[in-house]
Amino acid sequence: MTRLSEEILEHAADLPEGAPVGAKSFLHLGSRAAVDQALSRLAARGALLRARRGVYVRPVTSRFGVRAPSVEKAVEAFAAQRGETIVPSGATAANRLGLTTQVPVRSVYLTSGRSRTMSFGKQVVELRHAPLWQLAMANRPAGEAVRALAWLGPEQAEHAVQTLKRKLPRPAFKELVAAAPQMPSWLARTLTSTGAL
Repeated sequence: MTRLSEEILEHAADLPEGAPVGAKSFLHLGSRAAVDQALSRLAARGALLRARRGVYVRPVTSRFGVRAPSVEKAVEAFAAQRGETIVPSGATAANRLGLTTQVPVRSVYLTSGRSRTMSFGKQVVELRHAPLWQLAMANRPAGEAVRALAWLGPEQAEHAVQTLKRKLPRPAFKELVAAAPQMPSWLARTLTSTGAL
């Protein structure tokens, strides 16, 4: 193994689970072509997993063997590195909030960045560009409720808001209703009429 590959692996070993590894982090060790080649060889050997072009992650080794990193941790680390807001899709939010019993089959996340796909082992994750109002209150219950309502659509929104009124903590529901002016008109109307405290 070359010294460059060893340096890359040492750096990757110090990163938390799912943290992305890219060529730009190693340009001080060699040319771009040499770094790209070293990353590609490490991926071919299984020492790194190729998440997408130019982005790699370290596989996790446990007593049960080698596995891909947790999708949630990898997406969170990717968002932090890129400065993007990335949140679970409306279908996932609706399921978590008990507004639907459907369990999403595919991993879909909404992002403030461009749409793209990533692979973590055999798990394919789709990142879909979303409007800012769907990303508002990103990691809070009110934000999850917004995404769930957007996914359910105008036909089911009124009933869902009544359910959310019972399920969400009162401060989170107040935050949801207060954010109504940022939402599309159909959702704002539903929140202000149905969600009046």
